[in-house]
Amino acid sequence: MSNPIPKIREFLTEVWVELKKSAWPTRSELVDSTLVVLVTVIVLGLFVWSADMVFSWMIRWLTGAV
Repeated sequence: MSNPIPKIREFLTEVWVELKKSAWPTRSELVDSTLVVLVTVIVLGLFVWSADMVFSWMIRWLTGAV
């Protein structure tokens, strides 16, 4: 069995090189993106909740369980 340490070291070195090539967002871009995600999650959550309430009411009404 060969020593895995050189392969691990090579992998981590390559990861570091690739990370340096990455374009990282500025703080304002990060804040803007985070706000978009949060607003989208809230809007979709409200939509799913309201659809669930409507369908639950319809099923109760159709089955006579009101």
